[in-house]
Amino acid sequence: MLWTILSALDFVLVAVAILTVLLRPREPRAMLAWILALLLLPVMGLILFVLIGEPRLKRTRRRRLRRRGKLVPGLSRKSEALRDVHATHKTVSIPEELSNLVHLATRLGRHPPTHGNEVTVYHDAERIFLARQLAIEAAQAHVHLEYFILQPDETGRAVRDLLIRKAAEGVQCRVLLDYIGCWRMPRSFRRAFRDGGVELAFFLPMVPWRGRWRVNFRNHRKLAVIDGKVGFTGSQNIGDEYLGRLKKYGPWRDTHVRIIGPAVQQLQEIFVEDWHYATGADLVADEFFPRPERVGTRTVQVIPSGPDDPTNAMHQLLFAAVAAAQRSVCVVTPYFVPDLAIMLAFQSAAYRGVRVQLLIPARSNHRVALWAGRSYYPELSAAGVEVYEYELGMLHSKVVVVDESWALVGSANMDERSFKLNFEVTAILYDAEIARDLQADFEALLARSKCIQPTKRSDWTFRESLSLGLARLASPVL
Repeated sequence: MLWTILSALDFVLVAVAILTVLLRPREPRAMLAWILALLLLPVMGLILFVLIGEPRLKRTRRRRLRRRGKLVPGLSRKSEALRDVHATHKTVSIPEELSNLVHLATRLGRHPPTHGNEVTVYHDAERIFLARQLAIEAAQAHVHLEYFILQPDETGRAVRDLLIRKAAEGVQCRVLLDYIGCWRMPRSFRRAFRDGGVELAFFLPMVPWRGRWRVNFRNHRKLAVIDGKVGFTGSQNIGDEYLGRLKKYGPWRDTHVRIIGPAVQQLQEIFVEDWHYATGADLVADEFFPRPERVGTRTVQVIPSGPDDPTNAMHQLLFAAVAAAQRSVCVVTPYFVPDLAIMLAFQSAAYRGVRVQLLIPARSNHRVALWAGRSYYPELSAAGVEVYEYELGMLHSKVVVVDESWALVGSANMDERSFKLNFEVTAILYDAEIARDLQADFEALLARSKCIQPTKRSDWTFRESLSLGLARLASPVL
């Protein structure tokens, strides 16, 4: 009798879940993947649907938009100074061929390009960590950190202890972390932040008794703002593994940028919005937005993206970047699980004669994503896309270089989660010198990588075909 009741209940819940999938259209293959999961894995499929399905996406958007609406008037006033600085920099121009892309990025990301920045690019994990620590050490007013992961290990303790010391000196220190990214953080570690005077908050915590039970919509951003004048963003989280100190993954490589100048205000706006969303606190104040000053010659545009924005800003921006390429596109990504649009963009560019090169790690901390990406190799190779796998360690950088004239560096992976479900931040660097340096670094990485030779699916073994097929089937929900 009990089994009959449970079976009937499961049937009803699966039917409701499938109806929900059909009533909230998305890409057909993602819908089919969910329906198959619900039918073939009745209990597990329901659990996964509850945790990472999308039925509450609209509610999450509405809640965040309401919070953002409260900040818009104040942030708009702070942006006036930034627009004034931008207007005075007419001596620095963006190439005419990029005007359409700049217009698109500005409409999608709400932030215009800013001139007069100083930009330093870091690839070495230890140098990234040291540069950020030195910037925090020099802080006089405030330190704002926003990261997907901060591990409670030696590296995390070093950051925590430095922040506590700066808080004791009177510096306002705030740390915003993703709840799922830091779910293993002990209470004692969290308490040490708060007892030391550091404000600590978590983004979208799971609180089932308050109806918060989803693991989707994660804050995958990595950024730091010190005194409203120095900013960092890129791909590096905070922890021993991200400094290459864990033998499991070997040497770890990230790409991060330090920005000094007007673009830092755009990073600050992102932090202020996210902090308000997580805590309700309003940080729109002059002390956090000092008037931008010209300190360099670089042009930078900071683009936030996330599920609160129905335009899928990062997805559109990447598609437009590849479509706009005239000579070359170099892509570095740790997780390559493209959708049809990105696949077509790569293939179309290669067919046009653009040299398209894709570099991903040969070893990954997410093996399903690695195998899913490998299932696309034959289609890419057939179109002329060059695919490489980096063999020296874990390649965690997220970089795109177009025509050796401009580049994107940020937190977004090349997968549907980063395109549609994660909150991400990307810095567009409209600077040929930086682009050439990134290109040179890319070519140095290729020397330590294996070129994937074109193959046909018929050349795969049965085991390989099955593994790649299953991974690809799961790609819409990775």
